[in-house]
Order: sequence, then C-alpha cells, then structure tokens
Amino acid sequence: MATKLFLLLAVCVLPLLVNASREPFRIVGKVYCDACRAGFETSKCSYIPGARVEIKCYDSITLILKYSIGAATDSTGTYSILVEDDHQDQICYATLVSSPIPSCRNADPRRNKATVILTRSNGAISNLHHANAMGFLQDKAAVGCQEMLVKLLQNDE
Repeated sequence: MATKLFLLLAVCVLPLLVNASREPFRIVGKVYCDACRAGFETSKCSYIPGARVEIKCYDSITLILKYSIGAATDSTGTYSILVEDDHQDQICYATLVSSPIPSCRNADPRRNKATVILTRSNGAISNLHHANAMGFLQDKAAVGCQEMLVKLLQNDE
C-alpha cells in the first residue's frame, strides 16, 4: 500500500517540481511579404525586418485573453519571443500585428497566426519552439508572379 501511495505521489508531484525549475520558452518564427499574393512563401517573397508580432494565450473554456507579449522581427524577418511560465490550459497563438512596409501591410487572413504549444505537460523537453511563418500581402502582385505560379503548378503534374 505504501509503495502505491509513493508512486501516486511521485506521478502527481514530480512533474510540478520539474516544471517549476524550467527556463522560459523561446518562440521563433519568420514574417514575410507575399509579393505574389499566393498565400504561401515563394521565391518572390521577402522577409520583413521591423514587423510586430505578439504571442497571445486564451483560456481554453472562456476564451478570455490571459497572456500577451510582443516583439519585432530582426533584419532577417525573424522574431524570437521569450514566454515565461507554462500555459498548459490555454490556447496560444503567434499573431501578426503590423508591418513597416507601406505596400505590404495587409495581413494574409490565411497566414496571420500560428498555433504555439506552451506547455511541458505534453512531454516537450525543448525550450525552443518554431512557429509557422506568417505573411502580409503586397498590395499588387509583383511582375513575373503569374508566370512563376504557372510554372509551380506545372511542376506538380
């Protein structure tokens, strides 16, 4: 009986003690300007320095915002955000906020946020988590986009 009680205690308490000493999560991702308005990254895309991104976490039941932190992308269009604590019972996203490029300020509604997992209760051991790239749409498609997209479609056949 004592062995079972010890095992139950270890299973319940040990994960809390291990998680209490963990470093913050580092969420890394890229922000691009979709020059062809294709809805995905192409060779005509460019990465945006100075774009603003936020990590937002919502209560999984009430959907009330519980946590938010933001950052700007570096010269390569990459953001790196440190997130404190475990957000086990929350739904978290990296979301686009703004672009400094006047002709590329409309967030692509298909690529304006990326789900991020901010808990160790799922067995994650790394503090580094990569988010999917997110994009803004250029106001007008760049020269050569139609030809490039046709060529991409032909390569799929």
